[in-house]
Amino acid sequence: MLSFSDKPRLRGGRWPNRLAWLALFVLLTAAILVVGSGSMYRMQWLSLGDSFSLLRRGAQLALGSAAVAALTLLVALICRRWRIMLASLLIAVAAMALVAMPMQMQQIGRSVPPIHDITTDTTNPPAFETLASARRAAPNSVNYPGESTARQQQRAYPQLGPLILDMPLAEALASAEATVRDQGWEIASVNDHRIEATASTRWFGFKDDVVIRLAETPQGVRVDVRSASRLGKSDLGTNAARIQTYLEALKVQAGR
Repeated sequence: MLSFSDKPRLRGGRWPNRLAWLALFVLLTAAILVVGSGSMYRMQWLSLGDSFSLLRRGAQLALGSAAVAALTLLVALICRRWRIMLASLLIAVAAMALVAMPMQMQQIGRSVPPIHDITTDTTNPPAFETLASARRAAPNSVNYPGESTARQQQRAYPQLGPLILDMPLAEALASAEATVRDQGWEIASVNDHRIEATASTRWFGFKDDVVIRLAETPQGVRVDVRSASRLGKSDLGTNAARIQTYLEALKVQAGR
């Protein structure tokens, strides 16, 4: 016989709650692997291959978390456990957001050419001088890859080209250097017509080298930029985006 102090038994018992906790545990584990893959490579705790393996496992676990959350959502709906239903929905959304990062990288990798050395002057690319020794110690060559890379770049990034600044060379150089500092790059050297710097990607901390060449022409000061990765066959479009962003920021800086 039930008394007034007895609590009604929840439909489904403890199973909806347990499923929700399982989905959350798998999600947190996946998040640690995905986020930690870049951090541990950046701190040199893992090789690049091991960190990418960690990233893949994290993405797989995130998919597993989404599947468990979807099952929990169904069970909670049948059992009318509204709080658990809301929690499972949030877990599923978070899991898919976590999967989106490596999936986006994979999609970008398929949509851009497998090149890593981008320049606004493919005929006479700016050469690395100060950073040449650092690039010789890296897997990718210090020399521009050549005609094949130039053709692939022109097909994929036809908008990239030099910038003409209508100002004296000294003022153009000052604007170019100020823009480099605004981008947060580490400057290696500056002279009267060239700047060399290194940019680091946020997640994995990959080192990409940049050389900016300024030359006086009858139309004004021509600014050419080359950005090249030290590691990897494909840059996933990072160097082209970096050059485009830099030139747009330089336009604004020079116009002040």
